[in-house]
Amino acid sequence: MKQTDWTKDELVAYILLYAAHSDFKEDNHERNVIISKVDMQTFQDIHDEFDLDNDYQSIQKIMTALEVHNYSKEDIDLLFIDIKTLFFSDGDYNIAEQNVFLCLKKLFK
Repeated sequence: MKQTDWTKDELVAYILLYAAHSDFKEDNHERNVIISKVDMQTFQDIHDEFDLDNDYQSIQKIMTALEVHNYSKEDIDLLFIDIKTLFFSDGDYNIAEQNVFLCLKKLFK
Protein backbone atom coordinates (compact mmCIF):
# COMPACT_ATOMS: atom_id res chain seq x y z
CA MET A 1 0.00 0.00 0.00
CA LYS A 2 1.48 3.34 -1.00
CA GLN A 3 1.86 6.07 1.56
CA THR A 4 -0.75 8.75 1.05
CA ASP A 5 0.65 12.09 0.04
CA TRP A 6 -2.80 13.41 -0.80
CA THR A 7 -3.85 17.01 -0.76
CA LYS A 8 -6.86 17.82 1.43
CA ASP A 9 -9.06 17.80 -1.70
CA GLU A 10 -7.82 14.33 -2.61
CA LEU A 11 -8.53 13.13 0.93
CA VAL A 12 -12.06 14.56 0.80
CA ALA A 13 -12.65 12.94 -2.60
CA TYR A 14 -11.40 9.58 -1.32
CA ILE A 15 -13.53 9.67 1.85
CA LEU A 16 -16.63 10.67 -0.10
CA LEU A 17 -15.97 7.92 -2.66
CA TYR A 18 -15.55 5.45 0.18
CA ALA A 19 -18.87 6.59 1.63
CA ALA A 20 -20.58 6.50 -1.78
CA HIS A 21 -19.55 2.88 -2.19
CA SER A 22 -21.01 1.83 1.17
CA ASP A 23 -23.98 0.36 -0.67
CA PHE A 24 -21.70 -0.97 -3.45
CA LYS A 25 -22.96 1.49 -6.02
CA GLU A 26 -22.09 5.05 -6.85
CA ASP A 27 -24.91 6.88 -8.54
CA ASN A 28 -24.87 10.17 -10.44
CA HIS A 29 -26.26 12.15 -7.49
CA GLU A 30 -23.38 10.97 -5.29
CA ARG A 31 -20.84 11.57 -8.06
CA ASN A 32 -22.17 15.13 -8.48
CA VAL A 33 -21.79 15.81 -4.75
CA ILE A 34 -18.16 14.68 -4.87
CA ILE A 35 -17.42 16.71 -8.01
CA SER A 36 -18.98 19.78 -6.34
CA LYS A 37 -16.27 19.46 -3.63
CA VAL A 38 -13.23 18.75 -5.84
CA ASP A 39 -12.25 19.33 -9.46
CA MET A 40 -12.83 16.69 -12.14
CA GLN A 41 -9.15 15.73 -12.48
CA THR A 42 -8.81 15.14 -8.73
CA PHE A 43 -12.01 13.10 -8.79
CA GLN A 44 -10.76 10.95 -11.66
CA ASP A 45 -7.27 10.41 -10.21
CA ILE A 46 -8.65 9.46 -6.79
CA HIS A 47 -11.35 7.27 -8.36
CA ASP A 48 -8.66 5.31 -10.23
CA GLU A 49 -6.72 4.82 -6.99
CA PHE A 50 -9.86 3.93 -5.01
CA ASP A 51 -10.81 1.25 -7.54
CA LEU A 52 -7.52 -0.55 -6.85
CA ASP A 53 -7.87 -0.54 -3.04
CA ASN A 54 -9.69 -3.02 -0.83
CA ASP A 55 -11.70 -1.97 2.22
CA TYR A 56 -8.80 -2.42 4.65
CA GLN A 57 -6.44 -0.38 2.47
CA SER A 58 -9.06 2.36 2.15
CA ILE A 59 -9.50 2.69 5.92
CA GLN A 60 -5.72 2.69 6.48
CA LYS A 61 -5.20 5.40 3.87
CA ILE A 62 -8.00 7.55 5.25
CA MET A 63 -6.74 7.29 8.84
CA THR A 64 -3.14 8.04 7.79
CA ALA A 65 -4.17 11.04 5.68
CA LEU A 66 -6.38 12.48 8.46
CA GLU A 67 -3.36 12.31 10.75
CA VAL A 68 -0.98 13.81 8.17
CA HIS A 69 -3.34 16.74 7.61
CA ASN A 70 -3.93 17.23 11.36
CA TYR A 71 -7.70 17.17 11.01
CA SER A 72 -9.33 18.92 13.95
CA LYS A 73 -12.71 18.08 15.44
CA GLU A 74 -14.17 20.99 13.41
CA ASP A 75 -12.61 19.66 10.18
CA ILE A 76 -14.06 16.23 10.88
CA ASP A 77 -17.49 17.70 11.70
CA LEU A 78 -17.46 19.46 8.32
CA LEU A 79 -16.46 16.21 6.66
CA PHE A 80 -19.47 14.48 8.21
CA ILE A 81 -21.77 17.19 6.88
CA ASP A 82 -20.39 16.41 3.39
CA ILE A 83 -20.83 12.67 3.97
CA LYS A 84 -24.46 13.19 5.06
CA THR A 85 -25.09 15.40 2.01
CA LEU A 86 -23.70 12.61 -0.14
CA PHE A 87 -25.86 9.94 1.51
CA PHE A 88 -29.06 11.97 1.18
CA SER A 89 -28.30 13.08 -2.41
CA ASP A 90 -30.06 10.09 -3.97
CA GLY A 91 -33.03 10.40 -1.63
CA ASP A 92 -32.30 7.07 0.05
CA TYR A 93 -30.30 6.89 3.28
CA ASN A 94 -30.21 3.10 3.51
CA ILE A 95 -28.95 0.77 6.23
CA ALA A 96 -25.58 0.17 4.53
CA GLU A 97 -24.97 3.93 4.40
CA GLN A 98 -26.07 4.33 8.02
CA ASN A 99 -23.65 1.60 9.11
CA VAL A 100 -20.72 3.15 7.23
CA PHE A 101 -21.59 6.54 8.73
CA LEU A 102 -21.48 5.09 12.26
CA CYS A 103 -18.28 3.20 11.51
CA LEU A 104 -16.56 6.34 10.19
CA LYS A 105 -17.78 8.30 13.22
CA LYS A 106 -16.04 5.79 15.51
CA LEU A 107 -12.87 5.73 13.42
CA PHE A 108 -12.51 9.50 13.19
CA LYS A 109 -12.78 10.13 16.96
